[in-house]
Amino acid sequence: MTSPLDPRTLDVDAARTRLPGMTVIDVRTPGEYAAGHLPGALNVPLDQLDRALPALRRHYGELLVVCASGARSENACRLLAEHGIAAMTLTGGTQGWAERGHELDRPASGARRTWSMERQVRFTAGSVVLVGLALGLLHPAWQLLSAGIAGGLVFSALTNTCGMAAMLSKLPHNRPRPAELDATLAALAQRG
Repeated sequence: MTSPLDPRTLDVDAARTRLPGMTVIDVRTPGEYAAGHLPGALNVPLDQLDRALPALRRHYGELLVVCASGARSENACRLLAEHGIAAMTLTGGTQGWAERGHELDRPASGARRTWSMERQVRFTAGSVVLVGLALGLLHPAWQLLSAGIAGGLVFSALTNTCGMAAMLSKLPHNRPRPAELDATLAALAQRG
């Protein structure tokens, strides 16, 4: 039995067919969004979703929430459901969309591009593990740093959450510029 807070899913083929009648909210970071997004998607990073709640409450069409693979969009759909807003998540996310050969839109040149959040997490976790192992040659206690990252990765997999991604999303290159988010919210309000 599913909870009312469990997000409804939509597979890539069904989403492609229904896309013209849907409002797509991409909850990835601005840099990830700039690297390629579903046609017509609006970028509202997951940590900024609270700011979009008033506009989303007034929205009467179908909402499709997407991210890179589906984990962040599931979390976003749960948050929306807690506020009485029905939304669906795209199975496989933007990666699944691209793997099926569907086009991705990219902003005009000059837009910020950064690594995907998953790649940023892998780089950061790997770097900290290597530093912990290297410093462990000086004193064994430093190996606890590597062990802590390993434990965090296991916890992340078991809970389908990622504290490191949440921290990395706060870095300036992953944050939306206020004008960008305001423009997105205005576009969302017009679609209501």
